[in-house]
Amino acid sequence: MAEISSTKDVDALTLTVNAEFPAASVERLWQLWADREQLQRWWGPPGYPATFTRHDFGVPGTSIYFMEGPEGDRHYGWWHFLEIAEPVRLRIEDGFGDAEGNPDPEMPAPGEFIVDFEATATGARFTIVSQFASLEQFEQLLAMGQEEGMKQAIGQIDALLADDPATP
Repeated sequence: MAEISSTKDVDALTLTVNAEFPAASVERLWQLWADREQLQRWWGPPGYPATFTRHDFGVPGTSIYFMEGPEGDRHYGWWHFLEIAEPVRLRIEDGFGDAEGNPDPEMPAPGEFIVDFEATATGARFTIVSQFASLEQFEQLLAMGQEEGMKQAIGQIDALLADDPATP
């Protein structure tokens, strides 16, 4: 079972989420991000599954997705891949948008997150560091549930690994 923890650093304007998976390899965790079908199975908290309408996993590359709520409400987002160093690091600009991936000016400004992958004594982990542009953005996104939503989404990975532990 995954060990998931998070820390907030108001001074640095960061949210860090660590997820450690016993018996998983770095390469297996990497595929959870690189492969659209796998990403859709865990990105988005329970009750708000994600559908990636575009997932161009490369630099420059763009992903467009929506999370659909239980009442059919859709919340769109986009990613721009800034760095991909397989299988150790992703650097992604992300934001809220519309179905075409255009930024939504009514929502908080885009941000950036880095995902670092590393082997552990018993498996592998990834660490997500979300960097916020301002204290206002930091507070807005935390109030919207980013920390808990991310931890809940990552919590779904165990089932995916159990279904297909050997996918490289």
